Amino acid sequence: MLSFLTSLFASLTAPSLRPPGALNEKRLLATCIKCGRCMEVCPYKSITLADWGPRYGTPVIDPLKMPCYLCMKCPEVCPTGSLRKVKKEEAGMGLAHIVKDTCLSWQGDICNLCYKRCPLKDKAITLDDDLRPVIEDCVGCGVCLYVCPTKPKSILIKTYSPQRRGGAEQNI
Repeated sequence: MLSFLTSLFASLTAPSLRPPGALNEKRLLATCIKCGRCMEVCPYKSITLADWGPRYGTPVIDPLKMPCYLCMKCPEVCPTGSLRKVKKEEAGMGLAHIVKDTCLSWQGDICNLCYKRCPLKDKAITLDDDLRPVIEDCVGCGVCLYVCPTKPKSILIKTYSPQRRGGAEQNI
């Protein structure tokens, strides 16, 4: 019983993003037919299907397990338009924020893994004159969170972007 409750709590509190181009949460839940095509086409296995609650069967990405690398294949196969075809720069999954108090680069060490691995390097993340990462036009793919070596992570992601207001506002 304890194992079940632990698993249930973990699934309810697990951080998750929606795939690129997703409609706002209310519209996605109303239009997604839970076919799993987006999950099947994802070459990185970033997309899974929510396994509990009102989001059951709909696509989610847990960036702590495997972020989105913005291949943009999932919107192409969505039969309902729940995932809209958009450019990488308009993926609208979320918005990252650097926690400067714990970020190695902001504390005087040179790390910059978030910058080096960002699929939108020099657009979503740039470096300032002191080689510290600065978030600019982030789409919330979660790669920076995934590669961040600090514990706790020095990246927070809000699970909405200005283009997708109406989605959840959960920090990851």
